[in-house]
Amino acid sequence: MWAVEKDPALRSDVCNLSLLDGEPDLTRLKAKIGEALIAIPRLSHRVVSPPIRIAPPEWRPDPTFEIDYHLRSATLPGPGSMRQLLDLAATLCATPFDRSRPLWEFTIIRGLAGGRSALLQKLHHTITDGVGGMRLSMSLVDSERDPDYGMHSLLRDAVAEHPVEHDPVNRDSPIDVLRDALTFASRESIEIAWRTATGLVQGAAHPTKTARVLQSLRRQVLVTDRARSPLMAQHCLTRRFDICEVPLDQTIAVAHALGGSLNDAFVTGVAGGLGLYHERMGVPVDELRMAMPVSTRSSGDEAANRFAPSRLLVPVGPKDPAARFSQIRQRLGDVRIEPALAAVDSLAGLTAVLPTSVLVALTRTQTRTIDFATSNIRGSREPLFIGGTRIDATFPMGPRAGCALNVTLISYGGTLCMGVHSDPAAITDPDALVEYIKESFDSLLALGA
Repeated sequence: MWAVEKDPALRSDVCNLSLLDGEPDLTRLKAKIGEALIAIPRLSHRVVSPPIRIAPPEWRPDPTFEIDYHLRSATLPGPGSMRQLLDLAATLCATPFDRSRPLWEFTIIRGLAGGRSALLQKLHHTITDGVGGMRLSMSLVDSERDPDYGMHSLLRDAVAEHPVEHDPVNRDSPIDVLRDALTFASRESIEIAWRTATGLVQGAAHPTKTARVLQSLRRQVLVTDRARSPLMAQHCLTRRFDICEVPLDQTIAVAHALGGSLNDAFVTGVAGGLGLYHERMGVPVDELRMAMPVSTRSSGDEAANRFAPSRLLVPVGPKDPAARFSQIRQRLGDVRIEPALAAVDSLAGLTAVLPTSVLVALTRTQTRTIDFATSNIRGSREPLFIGGTRIDATFPMGPRAGCALNVTLISYGGTLCMGVHSDPAAITDPDALVEYIKESFDSLLALGA
């Protein structure tokens, strides 16, 4: 994810927009961020690359770290509408990170109608995935508006005085970084040789299993045909943010009644909306290729990123939502057991040593096979507070990474909050698309009426 950003269309930053019922207390918010810095050290680290690309970059403490650089503010002009907020958020998220600093920014956006405000969180995907990002968000919030910090007061005082414990040794010198890179490269060469030899032996012993893995790799890693939508073929770097809300309990009830999961219902609703959009724009399609991260976390896994990217063709019809749900449930079930997904870590190790230009070209070729992306993050059932304000809603904006559309969902309270991150060159009528997604979900939820 770090290397392929030589092509700006492949940027992988993740954004989340939380709507607040007032303006958060800056001192309390800073104290919470200070605690997060202790719990998640990567937030105070920057990326350091070796002088020559013989090893992956490393995370190292940033000796110039300042919370005030990463915690910012902005004010909407009147009347402070939701459309103005979404447009400002899209503009702020379009600005690339300073790659010499830690890769995150929080912006308090004031001036929303009704005396409300918003908190825009922007993180680079190399820091964490959606599950890890949710853990970060949870470290910033309280379960009540004015909690009694009690036992935490001493920690808060310490954080305020010393927000980051810097490495006292200068480990960013070119000689030091080069030495570490050479050590890593030597060790990695040995490990790759060992894994290759082991793989050859296992492949000879289990030829049928090896054949299944190779077929899975062709389906997931080496797709050769292009994206299926002629309507969404044009791409640009501009961002468009929209939001959509659906009742949580009603969606779960319908999904269970149809024998599936919330995620099956989510994909069914989004796919149906895209089907309506194509049909009413005069370019009907039967299927679109969707990218979807599959979590590979085990219980207690604290790693920053634990997911495997998957791709599958999903039907945008039939019009009957129950029939579409059934087909999508089957295809999602099939993709979760793809053997190629278990090989993601090994493939990442192999591709990491490729020249950046080659890696970018390969990634760009594969993203051109994708029409849209989805992601589903489990949130909180209970109301949450940040800096003394209540979070009324929260909308994740997942990375497009070269495709036309990303729809990411997070459950909060009794609502499914969807962030719709689209490419204006591909989605020329975004308002219509959001209405069609809502129409698709309405048809699905009507099955439970």
